[in-house]
Amino acid sequence: MQRGSVGGFVALAVSVSLMSCGSTQKPAAEAAAPGDDPNAPKLPAKSTEPHHKAGDNPFVGAKWWVDPYGQAHVRAIKLKKTDPEAGALMEKIAERGGADWVGQWTPFVGNWMFKRVNLLQKNGDLPFFVAYNIPNRDCGQYSAGGANKAEDYKKWISDFARGIGDRKAAVILEPDALPLLKKEGCLSDAAQKERIELIKFAVHTLESWANTWVYMDAGHPGWVPVDEMAARLKAAGIDEADGFSLNVSNYKATDECMAYGKKLSAALGGKHFVIDTSRNGNGGPKVDGDSEASWCNPDGRALGSPPTSDTKEPLCDAFLWIKKPGESDGTCNGGPKAGDFWEERALDLAKRAKW
Repeated sequence: MQRGSVGGFVALAVSVSLMSCGSTQKPAAEAAAPGDDPNAPKLPAKSTEPHHKAGDNPFVGAKWWVDPYGQAHVRAIKLKKTDPEAGALMEKIAERGGADWVGQWTPFVGNWMFKRVNLLQKNGDLPFFVAYNIPNRDCGQYSAGGANKAEDYKKWISDFARGIGDRKAAVILEPDALPLLKKEGCLSDAAQKERIELIKFAVHTLESWANTWVYMDAGHPGWVPVDEMAARLKAAGIDEADGFSLNVSNYKATDECMAYGKKLSAALGGKHFVIDTSRNGNGGPKVDGDSEASWCNPDGRALGSPPTSDTKEPLCDAFLWIKKPGESDGTCNGGPKAGDFWEERALDLAKRAKW
């Protein structure tokens, strides 16, 4: 089940500041800008440079973007004036980056991506995104939404990819889309087939650019069995992707995710993977299955390992903060709506961190 990780609020907050950020170098070739923004810049066409090598780890040596407009950063500054201890706790979150979640809330997605990558590269940071706009996203739960129809999604993901261009970036592709594929009452047989084809289209479109790394979401150890998850990933184009992501917005312990990831990798011919460690410092709550109690703002959780490529496991490219700690999973267990920042819970996560 989706855990309500909507990052569009951050995207909207920074979009105004990004509108003034232009490219610092002239492209060798130009193509029409994506989307319907009349002020969109001209984007570079595909270059002839070779594609990144299979198995290369894009996170080695990565510097993480600290968003000056991010909720954790803004609140840390404010708290330090009135409560230095709380401010220091909030800085644990603010200083360790996180992915930009991009969805239907992102205006003129190609233009936005182009300027966002410009900004991050200028600052020396790795552009790191979550593409989150599949039709019937989250099966109508707390993070419901997505593109209205298949053709809209194809245009959206094409614009998303062209906004990155041949510049280096990592993309987590459609959290929960494959794990939720066969959820009862969600998708018809025809819609399931369409979703597989759309994810396959997205993988191919993103990977057609030389320096975009794609990790397809594969849920977590308490959800879909390895053999079934491997079959879904294969059908949706994992052969062309760089790997898969685990535990996005969830709380499963790193050792559980690592064991599951290695089994899934073996079933996929050695594909690499990444693990979301943003909130798994205490592991998940002791509940059966993937019930809402296991993923929707559970009490007693903690920040997990800070982002790093030093995972001690060659198959695991990185521990990442894909979900931004402090953002609510949804209107459950006392939380605000999905994606809204919850200061009390953010401070609780930071207090319980083992570092």
